[in-house]
Amino acid sequence: MHYFKEKFTAELMSSEMDSRDSSANTKSKEIELYPKKRKRHSQVAGVIPTMEESKASSSSATHGSISVIGRRRAMEDAVMVVPGLVAAGQWCGGYDFFAVYDGHGGTLVANACRDRLHLLLADEVRENAKKGLDWYEVMCSCFMKMDKEIGVGGKARDDGSGNTTGSTAAVVVVGKKEIVVANCGDSRAVLCRGGVAIPLSRDHKPDRSDERERIEAAGGRVINWNGSRVLGVLATSRSIGDHSMKPFVISEPETMVYERTECDEFVVVASDGLWDVVSNKFVCEVVRSCLHGQIKRNLKEETVVSNATEAASLLAELAMARGSKDNISVIVIQLNNTTSS
Repeated sequence: MHYFKEKFTAELMSSEMDSRDSSANTKSKEIELYPKKRKRHSQVAGVIPTMEESKASSSSATHGSISVIGRRRAMEDAVMVVPGLVAAGQWCGGYDFFAVYDGHGGTLVANACRDRLHLLLADEVRENAKKGLDWYEVMCSCFMKMDKEIGVGGKARDDGSGNTTGSTAAVVVVGKKEIVVANCGDSRAVLCRGGVAIPLSRDHKPDRSDERERIEAAGGRVINWNGSRVLGVLATSRSIGDHSMKPFVISEPETMVYERTECDEFVVVASDGLWDVVSNKFVCEVVRSCLHGQIKRNLKEETVVSNATEAASLLAELAMARGSKDNISVIVIQLNNTTSS
C-alpha cells in the first residue's frame, strides 16, 4: 500500500502472521474490572469519506474518526462523537461519548441512533448520578428507549420501517477513571494497554454458544445461510430495531466497566467492515505506530490532521486493501497523549 514504508510493512505483516500462529495457545491479558454486576440473560473508491478530528482539552480525549462507503452500494454506517457529553459536576465526573452504528436493511435506524442515543444517555446519567451510577442499568435503559423510539408510533419514525431494519451499536464512554462499553451487535471496541490488544466487547454472532442457546430457548433457530443467521436472515443476534425478528434478536446491550490505568494507550471502536479482515492485534500495531509518528499516509504538506485521525484513515485504507466488502467506520480514542510524537 502506498502509505506504508516498505520495511515497516514487512515487519507488521510478519508480526501478524506470527500472532495468528500463536493465538490459539495465548490467552488475552486480564484487565481489572469494577465489581461484577449480577448476571443477566443476557465499493466506490471515489466517494469522499467523512472524517473528524479533535485535540485534547482538560476534559476530553484526543480522537479521530472516519466513515467510508467502501465497496457497498449504499452507506449504512453512522458515527457519533460527543466530547464532554456530561460535564463534571458534584455527583459525577465528566464523560466523552463515542459510538459506531452499523445499519442493515437501510439507513433509518443507524441515523436515528446517531441523532438520539447520546441524548438519551446524557439524560440517564444526570438522573442517576445522585444515587450512584449503575452503568448496566443506565445503558440498558438507554438502549431500550432508543429501540422503542424506532418502533411503530415512535418519535424517530412512525411508518413501521424499524420493524424490518436495524443497527448494531458499539458505545464507549470515557471518564477520568473508567471506560464504559455497551455493545449490541457485531461492531467492536478494542483497548491497547501497554502494547497488548484487549477486546472490550464481545461480538453478538448467532453461532456464539450463549447467543444460540438464548435464541433457541425463545423458539428461534440459527440457520447456516451464507454464514450463521437468525432464522436464516440476520447475521447478528442483537441489534436496535429489527422488531419483526423479536424476541430472537434483542436490543439489550452487554455492558462492561473497566478501570483506567496509566498503561492505557488508546481505544479503537469500529464496525465489522474493519474487524472482518484485520485482527485486533494488527489494528493496535498499526495505530500505535501511527501515534508514534512511525508511519503516515502520503498527504499534501498543507493538509493537517491529528495522529488519531491519521490512524483511523490508515485502518480504513488497510481494510479496503484487505478486501473488505462492507462499509467501514473507525474511531481512534487516544487515552495517553504521551504516545504521540
